[in-house]
Amino acid sequence: MAMDVRTKVGYLKTVDIFMDLADDELADLETSITTIPCAPGKIFYAPEDTGEALFILKQGKVQLYRISADGRKLVTNTLGPGTIFGEMTLMGQGMYDSFAEATEECSVCKMDRDRLEQLLLDKPEVALRILEVIGRRLLEVEARLEDLAFKTVAGRLASLLLRLMKEQGTTIRGLTHQNLADDIGTHRETATQTLTKFRAMGLLDTGRKRIEILDPEGLQRVAN
Repeated sequence: MAMDVRTKVGYLKTVDIFMDLADDELADLETSITTIPCAPGKIFYAPEDTGEALFILKQGKVQLYRISADGRKLVTNTLGPGTIFGEMTLMGQGMYDSFAEATEECSVCKMDRDRLEQLLLDKPEVALRILEVIGRRLLEVEARLEDLAFKTVAGRLASLLLRLMKEQGTTIRGLTHQNLADDIGTHRETATQTLTKFRAMGLLDTGRKRIEILDPEGLQRVAN
């Protein structure tokens, strides 16, 4: 998965935080960026790990999550290509505050913290872009926490399915019941029971790692 300089610079131009940089600046930047392939299940960092790098996702998906005191997994974000993660350590936090794990084959660019800090000093517009990313991510986490606090499991699952439908269309593929449970902060058995209920209501149909949305309006009523 190694990229030559031209390819890597072309990719960096598509990443939001670098969009204000000129080609020669990107070419200089790429010399300090390492691209690594990662298999599903790769843990990039965990809570209390020292924050030493910024990660840029080129290909695949990465899940950010925390583990509750009772051992449940709470997903705070699922990231796709062109996004960054590990950015909170740049805001004065010495440690990462969550897990970051590859959920499928990934290609990730890694930038050392020292190089990035120098870039932020030289190019404050990059710092502003990173602040925008952090702001959006905090809003997304806040929305998920509101769902956990105020919605039933059925409401949370309906909201998740509607969000996935916007990304994938009415046929959602590749997710297990455990994946869905992790995303809404519940147990696998509860997610399975809720899906069975939705199927009985005619809202969807299910197969192996496949969910067919039949009644988006009905799901929206449950989500609300």
